[in-house]
Amino acid sequence: MNINATLFVQIVVFLALWVFTAKFVWPPIVKALDERSKRIADGLAAADKAKTDLAAAEKRVQAEINQARASAAEVRASGEKQAASLIEDARAEGARIVAEARKAAEGEAALAAQRAKDQLREQVATLAVAGAERILKREIDASKHAELLTGLKAELS
Repeated sequence: MNINATLFVQIVVFLALWVFTAKFVWPPIVKALDERSKRIADGLAAADKAKTDLAAAEKRVQAEINQARASAAEVRASGEKQAASLIEDARAEGARIVAEARKAAEGEAALAAQRAKDQLREQVATLAVAGAERILKREIDASKHAELLTGLKAELS
């Protein structure tokens, strides 16, 4: 056989294989590589978007926490003001009752004074219960807590 004919046949076979590969094998490989590149790029973009969404959500959460803290501080301040007002009202009412008791003591002396003190204790206990009820926002049953109220009256005397 002639070396030129063999070389020529090999060149023809190589070119046929190259054309076959370029036409049928290479395009699906390039397409698969392009699709994979696109999926990777989409995944990276989604990760970046998720990071920005997470940062925005953290900011919203922090803002909500700050708002809740401010609201709690307002509620606490309001409760303290209300408690102070109730105490001041109780003192004023107590002072009024004591003044009435002193006035009545001129006429009925010891008996009237004792009745006024008892009445004052009752009203202070009632105001204390009402104040605690407002602060705690729940009802306190005076009949269930009679022993506690009796002790409170004894402490006030």
